[in-house]
Amino acid sequence: MCPALTQTIRDRRTIHHFKIGEVPPTSMIEEAIEQAVWAPNHRLSQPWHFQLIGSESAAQICHLNADIVRADKGEEMAEIKLRRWSEIPGWLSMSFDKSEDPLRSQEDYAACCCVAQNLALILWEQGVGMKWTTGKVTRDEGFYEIIGLNSQSSSVVGLFWFGYPVEIPQATRPPLATFLSRLP
Repeated sequence: MCPALTQTIRDRRTIHHFKIGEVPPTSMIEEAIEQAVWAPNHRLSQPWHFQLIGSESAAQICHLNADIVRADKGEEMAEIKLRRWSEIPGWLSMSFDKSEDPLRSQEDYAACCCVAQNLALILWEQGVGMKWTTGKVTRDEGFYEIIGLNSQSSSVVGLFWFGYPVEIPQATRPPLATFLSRLP
């Protein structure tokens, strides 16, 4: 067992609060993506596509999300979300091409999830935290338009926020016996 890898896996956390205005270098993100794609993928389909989202597109996403929240929860909550989302330093999304074969779509989504985990671990080792969200905004047609995708032919795996953590949450996991079944 690799102690360094094991420790990184155990230490990595979803980060909710980032240092405002401190964006990790684009070269670091690109290098992390380049390494993360060395993930298992069925039939070597390599289905992932990334959209590195700049400040203009991020602002559009923030306003789209505020509109969605406003419709569900009112003006006050929309303004809170808009302020919070506007402080997120780094933005990235991942998608894959839809397939008419449901099994292929499931396999491609699973491969993208492996890449997302790899990306989170690689960034974590460099002091960069990440949050993977699949909230309502990522399923909105407006989101697809902002990131330049067609929702008929592409599926968004998630929106990833990244930056330097303000705080690192604590976490625990239940004992192995609670989720491992032993079969004869």
